[in-house]
This record gives sequence, structure tokens and C-alpha cells, in this order.
Amino acid sequence: MKTFAFLTVLVVAAMATAQGVAPAVTAQLNTIYSGADGKFEAAPDTAVVHLDIAAQDDSSRAAYNKASAAAERARQVLKANGIDPKAAQVGFYSVQPLYDWKNPKHKVIGYRVTTYVTLKLKDFTKVGALTEQLADIEDTQNQSLSYILEDMEQAKAKAAEDALKKARNQANAVAAAGGRTLGELLYATVDVNPQIVPVPMVMRSMAAAVPGAQPPPPTAEFTPQTVNVNAHVNAMFALK
Repeated sequence: MKTFAFLTVLVVAAMATAQGVAPAVTAQLNTIYSGADGKFEAAPDTAVVHLDIAAQDDSSRAAYNKASAAAERARQVLKANGIDPKAAQVGFYSVQPLYDWKNPKHKVIGYRVTTYVTLKLKDFTKVGALTEQLADIEDTQNQSLSYILEDMEQAKAKAAEDALKKARNQANAVAAAGGRTLGELLYATVDVNPQIVPVPMVMRSMAAAVPGAQPPPPTAEFTPQTVNVNAHVNAMFALK
């Protein structure tokens, strides 16, 4: 019977290794090794609004003034929606000269000022009006919206629990087939991987395609996309 237990470890471990997920584990008598994937779908708890501000003009001062004006309008939109502008984060700021590459001397013909603002929202009811109003600001581009899960620990635990349950069921089936009983958990490793997919928003040029009409925001009445948390568990159990 011990010979069977040893062979069981080798067979199950070999199957897991073929999938490219098994770590190096020393086979032991009267044990069985199993690996499985688990997942948990969680509702997002945070909306992330991203807005690029980009202004261009003949002089750096004029481009700067345009970008400043766009940023001020963005701050006013936030305040109008009951959001403190300090809650938004600025990622970078740059001033770049624009060159005439057709001219052998590469003469400077203008300047471009760029920056971007990122805002995290817990109140999803504000998303529609906020993105719609931000899209109306001149000298802005590349507005985007994504939903994330910041409180990730519970979701990770649920995904790992699902993976371990499947690994135990697989090991239990092999043990029962050999006339043995699955014992306690001796060893386990867990790898958790959250998958967050951004949801692009409509651009200002698209929103203005229907003159005189005020269509609902692109996100209206839709449910925010869930966040998938995947986990892989490698486990070793004792055999009775």
C-alpha cells in the first residue's frame, strides 16, 4: 500500500507540472499532491476617472494659460458635483516645443502643455454627470473610466478558498480510487491574481454628435463590471 501512495504522489505531481504551475515539492510516502485554480467575482468599490489636459499654442505662455483654464474648469466641475478638487491627483506636467520638421533648421512653431488628472470615486451615482461635464471642457482628451476593487483582501481569501476546495476534491477522488482516505493538509502555496479591465468612456466629439439633444451618460443604468480574482493553490495532503 505504501508503494501505491508513493506512485500516487508522482502521478498527481507530474500532471500539475505538465500544466506549468507546480513548484518543486519532495514526494513523501503516504501523501498526495494536487493543484487547482479557483476564482471569485467581486463587485467593484471604486470608480477611477482619468482625464488628460492638453493645450497647444504659439508660445509656451499661451499654451500654459489654456491648460490652466482647462484645469480650473475641471476643478469647478468637481466642486459642482460635491467633490473636493484635492481628492483628484495630478500625474505629471510637461511643456514641449513643437518643431517644423519640414524645415531643415527644425524651427519651433509652437508649444504643447500636457498634464493629467485622476479621481477615485466611491459614490458611483456621481460618475455619469461628472464624466459628461468633464467631456465638455476644451483642451481635454482621452477621458476614461474604470472600476476597481481597492478592498481586495476578502476577495483574495474567497478565491484561495475556492482553489483549495477544488484541490482537496481532486486529491480526495484519487485517494478514494486507491482505497485510501484523505488526511490533513500538510503543505500549500497560494498565488492570487486580480483581473481588472478598464471601461473606456465616450469622447467629447462623440457626445456632440447629436445636436440639441442631451442623451444620458454612457454609463447610465448599466451595472459596473465585476472584478475577477483568480487564485491557484498547490497542496499536499496526508493519506490514511
